[in-house]
Amino acid sequence: MASVPRDGKTMGEIVLRGSSIMKGYFKDPEATSKAFRNGWFATGDVGVVHPDGYLEIKDRSKDVIISGGENISSVELESVLYRHPRVLEAAVVAIPHPKWGESPCAFISVKKKSNGDTNDTVKESEIIAYCRKNLPLFMVPKRVEFMAELPKTSTGKIQKFQLRALAQNFVVNENLPSKKITGPGQLSASGQVNTQVPGYAQGHEKVHALSRL
Repeated sequence: MASVPRDGKTMGEIVLRGSSIMKGYFKDPEATSKAFRNGWFATGDVGVVHPDGYLEIKDRSKDVIISGGENISSVELESVLYRHPRVLEAAVVAIPHPKWGESPCAFISVKKKSNGDTNDTVKESEIIAYCRKNLPLFMVPKRVEFMAELPKTSTGKIQKFQLRALAQNFVVNENLPSKKITGPGQLSASGQVNTQVPGYAQGHEKVHALSRL
């Protein structure tokens, strides 16, 4: 429960307290005890505080990838991937790494060409090379998986828990061949297309923050 330095770099969990914060979860003391620490509500969001006091949210704590002692924000990596001209959707999760503990794994769907054809030359090596030019080396994905469409909820939110489950069975290989999806579906852990994943919808360290009232 110590605040992080205001250097804009050191990440910590954002915690809140004030008159607008709930007292707890209804009839759920166990969840309430997990959510509060010494009167502070733990949001589960990770951020940094800049020298001018500006609070910047970086990621959800469960989505932060810890690789060799470095904290990698999946949101930052995804924002770089979205700038690639052929990337339509992107999501980054942790993949087990024998040396670093965890490493980033990127799941991507590509934009269709003007004629509607998705069979293009976008390869894993191209995406990784693009990331190397725009990110520190430790943030570069160790693996890139191409999908026709990322799994989403009915409201369009990417279901990362499904991607995490797939990534846990992947093996890190620095020289993986590129993959392409030829139809709607989702990659299984073996790299095969699987349209029967449950819930898959086809179609489409700490920061103190006080409210100033």
